[in-house]
Amino acid sequence: MMRLLLACACLWLAACSSPANTLSDRLVTPGGASPLLDQARIATTIATLPNHSGHVTSREGVRLFWRAFDAGDYGLHYRYARTRHEDGTPLAMDLRLSPPRIFQPRHPRGTVVLLHGWMMDGDSMLPWSLYLAQAGYRVITIDLRNHGHSGSGPAGYGTVESDEVIDVITALRERGEVQGPLYLLGVSYGAATAVFTAEKLGDQVSGVVAMESFANAGDAIRSMIPHLLSLQPRGWQAQALAGFARWRYGGQDMDQVIAAANRKLGLDLDRVDVARAASRTRACVLVLHGDGDQHIAVSQGRRLARASPRVQYIEMRGEDHITLPLRIDLLGGVVEEWLAGDRQAPAGTCPAPRLPVEANFMALAERTAGARGGYGQAATLNGRSGRAGP
Repeated sequence: MMRLLLACACLWLAACSSPANTLSDRLVTPGGASPLLDQARIATTIATLPNHSGHVTSREGVRLFWRAFDAGDYGLHYRYARTRHEDGTPLAMDLRLSPPRIFQPRHPRGTVVLLHGWMMDGDSMLPWSLYLAQAGYRVITIDLRNHGHSGSGPAGYGTVESDEVIDVITALRERGEVQGPLYLLGVSYGAATAVFTAEKLGDQVSGVVAMESFANAGDAIRSMIPHLLSLQPRGWQAQALAGFARWRYGGQDMDQVIAAANRKLGLDLDRVDVARAASRTRACVLVLHGDGDQHIAVSQGRRLARASPRVQYIEMRGEDHITLPLRIDLLGGVVEEWLAGDRQAPAGTCPAPRLPVEANFMALAERTAGARGGYGQAATLNGRSGRAGP
């Protein structure tokens, strides 16, 4: 479980190296979970925690898995230590639990629905689930189609998936699972899905936290796939696999790959426009992006930031697509405070996020370590119209 978001590229490369799969096939059904996730350990951990789960069948007949955690004390202790991971080195992350002998659920401050990234599942977001549950929220994770315990179907890059998220939310609200103000928190693919969901649900969604989202699906694919093909993993087997993938797929015309996927999906990926959806949503939106993201370029996050006055933006200097969602040490309090601020903000306005003093000190320490040969830089807070940090 300690490798929650690490090495998605390995699964992608492995899938692409099958003779039956083409690059466009992988865009049509980008499912599964990274083989580097310790799924058995995740399942064992979850089995020790109070939670409940089930399935909802969507309007298109896809069975979607969900899991709910009540608000309460789970004894969460989370530690993150930055390591170099570009070559496949695991992140030094530690999640430990010391829950009370008898769990006492609290009345929730609201409900947060968590939406995972590409080739992940809802359980991969366990640290955020427990953090927000301890902060007083009912937390619900959903496995998107083609992922985890949910059924399969052609990908929609947030357009179709958002309809199915709405189906799950509607069914769970009828069962009393969704209580109080509704918030959505998504990572990458799940972040785009969250924005589309909020656009469609209108006033039913109070706020959206979008981490490392793409602003346009076609643009994101054009940057992501060449980056994945350029990775140099450790170990002779992984290196051989990566080399084979580069030999077979390197140098392909991405416009042609996307056009082939469009024909299979019945969808124009260049018109899957998350920025436009963000401009139309009535909810407050907090966009978080790392300036070192090479999967989905930081320019995509900045584009979302310009979409609407209701979008607030934090750009984390030195963080990337893998590390930023794991920085609960820096961002947990920011998200918690922002969600609380949304309930207190005057009607028609959105709260401005801020990094707490503790996060600034942590960032300064990382910057100092970097100057001494370590890895990591300061976090930078950005307003919607530009940089406001140091």
